[in-house]
Parts: sequence; C-alpha cells; structure tokens
Amino acid sequence: MLQQKAGSPVQFEITKGTREADATFIKLSNLHSKDFLFRSRVGTDQHISTRQYNHILHGWIEKLGLKDSLYSKHSLRRTKAHLIYKKTKYLRVIQLLLGHKKLESTVRYLGIEVDDALEISETIEV
Repeated sequence: MLQQKAGSPVQFEITKGTREADATFIKLSNLHSKDFLFRSRVGTDQHISTRQYNHILHGWIEKLGLKDSLYSKHSLRRTKAHLIYKKTKYLRVIQLLLGHKKLESTVRYLGIEVDDALEISETIEV
C-alpha cells in the first residue's frame, strides 16, 4: 500500500491475534501469495477500493455503537501514532511508521510542542 500524498510505502503492525486470524482465513479461503486478502467486489483479481474499505470501517463503528462522525481511516491512523508516541516518546519511530520524510512533519501530525519534540529527539540515538 502506498501513501496517497507521498507515494511511499505505508508501514503497519499486525498483532499476533490478527496474524492468526489472517492465517486461518487464508487457509480456509485457499488463497495463494498472488491473491488479495481483501478482494474487490468487482473482481477477485483486484483489491478492495478505498470506498469499500471506508464502508467496512463505518459498518464496524456502527456495530460497536460508536458515533460514526467521530471516526475515519485517518483518525485511527493518527490515534495509533499518538498512542505509540505517548508510550515511548520515540519521535523517530513514529516518523518511520508514518513514512514522513521530515521530523517536523511528524511533530505537526502529532500536535506536540516543537521544543518538547526536539528535547525528546535529542535524547534518542538512532
């Protein structure tokens, strides 16, 4: 998957439970390495569209009884990055995960103070 703005690959984490569920789904669906895990409704040789993904996401949000207008693909991405930052304070890690070329972009994305960001960044050896 490529980032829409930068065109660079998107990094993401798959938890152990998700890996196990995916493995079960792949086996039961008899999928091969060339097959898409999330196939388009249009054809099995295509992946789902952004619109289909959005529809699925908002279906889950509705089933959870959450307010639909408070959630989006982007808000979930930002929340994950923010939670990792709060736990680790490793700006460089967040920068890599988000695919940002500049640390300043990551700082703005997270909404943290520049002085705090630079202070934390200076304490991290890469």
